Amino acid sequence: MLKLSVLFIITQFLGIAVAVNFIGAIQEGTLEQTGIVTENPEDVENAIFLFVYILIFTAIFLVMLHFFKGVVLFKLLESFVVFGTAWVVFGVFLPDIGFMLAVLLVAIRIALPKNILLRNLSSVIAVAAVGALIGISLGVLPVLLFIVLLSIYDFIAVFKTKHMVKLAKGITKKNLAFTFALPSKELEHQFELGTGDMVIPLTFAVSVMSTSALQGIVFPQYIVPGALILLGSLIGLLWTINYSSKHVGKALPALPPQTVLMLLMWGLAKAIGF
Repeated sequence: MLKLSVLFIITQFLGIAVAVNFIGAIQEGTLEQTGIVTENPEDVENAIFLFVYILIFTAIFLVMLHFFKGVVLFKLLESFVVFGTAWVVFGVFLPDIGFMLAVLLVAIRIALPKNILLRNLSSVIAVAAVGALIGISLGVLPVLLFIVLLSIYDFIAVFKTKHMVKLAKGITKKNLAFTFALPSKELEHQFELGTGDMVIPLTFAVSVMSTSALQGIVFPQYIVPGALILLGSLIGLLWTINYSSKHVGKALPALPPQTVLMLLMWGLAKAIGF
């Protein structure tokens, strides 16, 4: 629980830092804010497209897991994702050498594939970049639609079709940086957490922060609603993990309780003036 909390805080802090730079660039006019599909971030078509994209990608990944038993193809996919997201993150803070640092991270990850710390670092960077990018590309209403759709899908995928459990096991067996690895002190058990359980809260938080900033709330005040949303997400995540630890072997989707608590925290932020 402590490891998860620390990992969550580090990941979200990095994502918020990246997002603050993006928001500042938008305010200065050096970065244009557009949606994922349409130019308007407030267009719900962006959320629907992103949700459908996730469904299609999940289906493709399941097919790949079934027909491709090796790891080469999956490692190539992981390297592409890690490189792209690392370039975004390093490019924000170290623009002159961001590209080279991204290449270096991928090279070290390939050279030391079993290193858990390196795998988690790659996942942290990936979440920070993806969450910040999607967050500034979606308005609050599309994000709300997106996370509600994902919560329903998460429930169905875990309890009904159960394909999400199969997907998680396949990713874990191939040691890919699409999950966070949290081994126990005795190394008898290793808990795996999907990156989506960290990306979605960050996306919501960044979207709310971006909207607040564009409405005239200045830095660092516009971080407050995002921080409250992430706090709610962490509480929901810890509750899920605590439940799972007491019911070993019983999979439980983390996103539904996270979503409920995030919405409550967002409502609290609105109530106090954010």
